[in-house]
Amino acid sequence: MSARPPAGGSSAAAGDPAPPPRRRDAARSRELLLEAAGELFAERGFDRTTTREIGERAGVDPALIARYFGGKTQLYLAVMTAEQGDGVPADLLDPERLRGLLKLLARRGPGPVFRAAVLPNEDPAVQDAARAQLHGRLVGPLYERFAAAGADRPQLRAELAVAAFVGVVLARSGGAFEELAAVGTDELLELTRDILGTALQGLPEGPAAG
Repeated sequence: MSARPPAGGSSAAAGDPAPPPRRRDAARSRELLLEAAGELFAERGFDRTTTREIGERAGVDPALIARYFGGKTQLYLAVMTAEQGDGVPADLLDPERLRGLLKLLARRGPGPVFRAAVLPNEDPAVQDAARAQLHGRLVGPLYERFAAAGADRPQLRAELAVAAFVGVVLARSGGAFEELAAVGTDELLELTRDILGTALQGLPEGPAAG
């Protein structure tokens, strides 16, 4: 009588090597890293988030961050691009836009985009990407407002307003100014609008300038 195969399998399968695990699709790994990084940056900010934590939450090897994005800073920029989409945002003089940014930055802290305004990155490609975000999301919309209002030197006005806003954000997160760090969002919103509104002085009255 021939021997019966073990229960639950064939006799031939017992000595065969296990099939290799399926390789994770690269596009899916990138997507998981973007999702995990977006969540962690929102919860902890850029500085307090590590690549190891991003990899753990995404369920992939953290080394893939360098392979797919180049590093944590480039991943941060990719997250911002994905979150913001292709639409042009309102400018900083729009109360809701300003309120949303102040709340977001109070939670996350200023990341590489804001730092690019005052401190160049060692990697020129990263610096160019951060500057593109800064100009596309903040300077550009203000330039459009000032140009439509017939302002002289609208680019300079827009850059000055954004520089003032970046200064407020960086100073608030740095902790050197206690009252600035402690002020609530609503009060800070009004005071910041007053500062940014000086760029409108001398412009014609109307919807574009108000």
